[in-house]
Amino acid sequence: MTMMTDDSIGIDISKDFLEAHRLSDGGTARFPNAPTGFRALSAWLGADIPARVVFEATGPYHRRFERALSRRLPLAKVNPLQARRFAQACGSRVKTDVVDARMLASFGKAFALKPDQPIDEKQYEIRELFSARGALIKDRTRLINRLQTQTLALVRRQTKARIEQLTRQLKALQQDINVRLQDCPSRARANAILRSIPGIGEVAAATILIEMPEVGTLDKKKAASLTGLAPMTQQSGKWRGKASIQGGRKQLRDALYMPALVAVKHNPDMCKKYQRMIKQGKPQKVALTAIMRKLIELANTLVKADREWVQNHA
Repeated sequence: MTMMTDDSIGIDISKDFLEAHRLSDGGTARFPNAPTGFRALSAWLGADIPARVVFEATGPYHRRFERALSRRLPLAKVNPLQARRFAQACGSRVKTDVVDARMLASFGKAFALKPDQPIDEKQYEIRELFSARGALIKDRTRLINRLQTQTLALVRRQTKARIEQLTRQLKALQQDINVRLQDCPSRARANAILRSIPGIGEVAAATILIEMPEVGTLDKKKAASLTGLAPMTQQSGKWRGKASIQGGRKQLRDALYMPALVAVKHNPDMCKKYQRMIKQGKPQKVALTAIMRKLIELANTLVKADREWVQNHA
């Protein structure tokens, strides 16, 4: 029989090891960053499940850990920069695996972090396909740029053949992504709602569903914040600096750029807002960023309400 305890576990993840720290008793342990280590970690935690197991997003190193334990432990993934700033605020200048694990446990306790929503296996598969798609796009763009400076016929033929091959592979990946999005009724419905919004096409809708699986469960401010599109006010005393955006999920933010350009031309509400900001003297970049924020807020609102976009004729 398992029991939930108000305890925090910090896990510092490296390529080869998991460094664990239990806040309640100061217990520490090291495990391999591999399936054997995941099982050993579960045994070390025992029957009493902690309130949170805190770890940093470390790219490829944390993915196996997250995938194996997402549905078995209350995992809370945090931004490495935020964790480091917390450690600095605590006066810690030392950075070792043991210290980082302890700080992550303290960070989770201090802010009473809530566990992340477990990501299902299908979500991982779609994310992997999308990551592969992004890599192929970079390769194709590099070859297209290189083709512009090539003069030898043989070299140009080989480059063109490679570009055509990458284009076929990209099409196959996108088709597989679309099929998997339709496999799940809730994802299929969310995809249809997103595609109904002027400006959001096949790729942008898939990016939102993959990079922000929480869409439809957030409030407006949280949706903008996760995307990194919430303006951060800068002021001190009588000084007032310019608000700016920072942080958030860059891939999601990048994916909203082209939809925003389309929206200011084909979405009447977005067009009016954009033109109003331009007339007020706002730079085009600032106005377009505001449209990107409105798009993700609209997407979140419509998915939450389970309704497709319709033009407002009022």
